Amino acid sequence: TGVLFWAVEKPAEALTIANTPYGLQAYTLTLNLRRAHALATRIDAGRVLINTLAHEPRAPFGGFKHSGIGREYGTFGFEALLEPKSVLV
Repeated sequence: TGVLFWAVEKPAEALTIANTPYGLQAYTLTLNLRRAHALATRIDAGRVLINTLAHEPRAPFGGFKHSGIGREYGTFGFEALLEPKSVLV
């Protein structure tokens, strides 16, 4: 595991690099936010960060593919810890 950096000219190149068998988190650094948002929807990762490395505990965190299932943090993570019960009268 680690962080790898590539400089690419075309979004297709970035997708080829980003969409590996793992998909925990991806990062993109760019001046073109519109392109980055479009790219983020096509990256198979549980979290995509654009121009930041900041951790946001209110946002769900978890992987796709071989990086696991389920989510931590945010509403999704909280709901995973609940055990709903119905009482009918």
